[in-house]
Amino acid sequence: MSCSSNGQQSLKPTAFNAFIQKEGAQILDVRTADEYKSGHIKFALQANWMNKSEFKDRTASLDKSKPVYIYCLSGGRSSAAAGELRMQGYEVINLEGGINAWKANGIALEGVDPNAKQTSMEAYNGQINSNALTLVDFGAEWCPPCRKMEPILQSFVSENKSKLSLIKMDGGIETALMLSLKVEALPTFILYKDGKEIKRKQGLVSREEFNDWLK
Repeated sequence: MSCSSNGQQSLKPTAFNAFIQKEGAQILDVRTADEYKSGHIKFALQANWMNKSEFKDRTASLDKSKPVYIYCLSGGRSSAAAGELRMQGYEVINLEGGINAWKANGIALEGVDPNAKQTSMEAYNGQINSNALTLVDFGAEWCPPCRKMEPILQSFVSENKSKLSLIKMDGGIETALMLSLKVEALPTFILYKDGKEIKRKQGLVSREEFNDWLK
């Protein structure tokens, strides 16, 4: 697999940002359209990696004579998409850690609603301290694994509503809170007992795992 002109196949946010400032840089967002609308890198094109037909059609017009700077939410989808494009002869540089890492480095995005109010840490602590057991779900409607988790989560919470409360936090908005709590991917589930974190997991959680958390 070929390396990029600077000897790297992936770059951390600061270095990635420096390279895409070059005139005519090809920047590719491989997330969904909804994710793209929630905040994207300036001048980025969008082609959903999870929709193979859309991805093929939208990337067909990329220029093979120039590097493609690619990213997703946390780096997984863009790594897979980069591999596909490299096999087609493109030079591809992946954003290490994706948009999550980009935000953590305080680099601006386009398309973010400036009026979206974020939850303060004080308000967050007030919510998790108001119940003996509180399950917090950091997710988003445009996040594929979040959608997959929703029926499992709702079933679990419904059957245990006498034991715990659910708080849902929008990962597309609560960027400051996520940074403070070291939430690096969506979904992330955190269980609090009397305001103290006792369990945490990012990604998919089985019903059996959730049940074990209450034992």
